[in-house]
Amino acid sequence: MKIFIGGPRALKVIDRNVDEGLKKIMKQNDTVLVGDANGMDRAIQQFFFEHRYRDVFVYASQGKARNNVGDWPIQGVKVPDKVKGFDFYAAKDKTMAENADYGFMIWNGKSKGTLNNIINLTKQNKKVLLYYTPHKKFYMISEITAVEKLAAACGEEINRLFLSLSSKKSEVITDTALEQMTLYNG
Repeated sequence: MKIFIGGPRALKVIDRNVDEGLKKIMKQNDTVLVGDANGMDRAIQQFFFEHRYRDVFVYASQGKARNNVGDWPIQGVKVPDKVKGFDFYAAKDKTMAENADYGFMIWNGKSKGTLNNIINLTKQNKKVLLYYTPHKKFYMISEITAVEKLAAACGEEINRLFLSLSSKKSEVITDTALEQMTLYNG
């Protein structure tokens, strides 16, 4: 199985719950697809490097990896010259979502890039194992409606961000998001 693993640049340390999840991935001999950003991408790379895990592919816009701790193969993603900023890096993330069978996202409830990855995966009917750092819990997300509810529970700013990223019209949400997702206990 190919697993797209990602998280925010603001998070730089893997906690023990995520550590256990990454060990399960190695035990299952899954293929890891990871980005090249500082923060969680680099921490994930460091984890697999320290565990001498080789089935890792680093995705980089224009093929120029900012980080490749384990000297793994680089999957370059062509991006038109006029594309800059967030969209430049989101192009490689979109390709990872397309190439993955499954997602494992670590999210702080704030990161635009990680939220975008969750949206891209669920829109392709791919499940996402979400480690939601504010609660230190795992949730299984399989539908875009669950992402919408989660974004709404994170506050107005994140809800607007969700609407912008997903290009989806809002509906009134009365349930709490976490009640609608499946708590994942390994």
